[in-house]
Amino acid sequence: MIVLSHKIQIKNPTIKQDQYFRQACGISRFAYNWGLAEWQRQYDAGLKPTALAVKKAFNAIKPIEFPWVFNVTKCAAEQAFIDLGSAFKRFFKHLSKYPRFKKKGIHDSFYLSNDQFKIEANKIRIPKLGWVSVTESLRFEGKVLSATVSRIANRWFVSLNIQMNFAPHKISENQADAVGVDLGVKNLATLSNGSTIEGSKPLKKLSHKLARIQRHLAKCTKGSKRYNRQKIKLAQLHYRIRCIRQDSLHKLTHHICQDFKIICIEDLNVKGMMKNHKLAKAISDMGFYEFKRQLEYKATLFGNWISTVSKWFPSSKTCSNCGNKKDELKLSERIYLCDKCSFEIDRDLNAAINIEREGICLLS
Repeated sequence: MIVLSHKIQIKNPTIKQDQYFRQACGISRFAYNWGLAEWQRQYDAGLKPTALAVKKAFNAIKPIEFPWVFNVTKCAAEQAFIDLGSAFKRFFKHLSKYPRFKKKGIHDSFYLSNDQFKIEANKIRIPKLGWVSVTESLRFEGKVLSATVSRIANRWFVSLNIQMNFAPHKISENQADAVGVDLGVKNLATLSNGSTIEGSKPLKKLSHKLARIQRHLAKCTKGSKRYNRQKIKLAQLHYRIRCIRQDSLHKLTHHICQDFKIICIEDLNVKGMMKNHKLAKAISDMGFYEFKRQLEYKATLFGNWISTVSKWFPSSKTCSNCGNKKDELKLSERIYLCDKCSFEIDRDLNAAINIEREGICLLS
């Protein structure tokens, strides 16, 4: 079994629907912030707060102090306390920072459990609102676990989590056995068979337009109508950049999973690489982490094997012809020249071949 998410845009929401979505997001945000404040109060009082205890305290007073929470689905407030508990669990495991209070307009969303909504063709029924039209029908077949309504720029989306009992997708008749994939900032990916895939680089291509909108936004009075219009323009451009990047990554990962049975990749430390201020922008524009995430779940769908090579493996410094390892290799050296056998090859192709060989060794 595998759980996939299908994100669908809500089609032309009415004023009533838009107001409902905004109110539900506000209630979800309010419940989370109230729970965080209550958690801190209980901790300062010498108690051991839990998500369940904070939720019970909220439920005890909401009919009197917060009666407006009943205007929307009950899941909007209830899920906020589950999210708060998960945030503290991650904090205690040193996986994330201490939970912070949420702000209006940033990652606005609310949750719906599978017993609170119904899907039929191109519409979804939401509690206390009714049927809402969406732009397309559900692609996946399986058990619908939950839904999350969120806003990006001035658009509303519903993301449906589907638990699937799936059969592997059909693969290409000309499928090869194995391939090594080397990610880079010059080309998004270099395959061990010699193919190179150039990245879309949407942030680089639209950086001038992005800077112009940001300059206009900086000159507007905060909170004014012009400021809000410019803020939506900026969000729309960021969404466009994201869509271009996602589209190119989806096409690449689908091609790799369809054409190769064994996929060998590097376990890149993307977070550490982003600390290099000279490369951070180019790395984020390529989307290395998103590439790996898509490749992993699509490999499951296609029935592929993924072999992850250690990030400490010297794929770029090792000669793919004789195995000699260089002590130093500058980033500016795009052609690999072996000091021992004088073998000359493109740097990224050399790394991809080494990744493929090491990946196959790890599987055997």
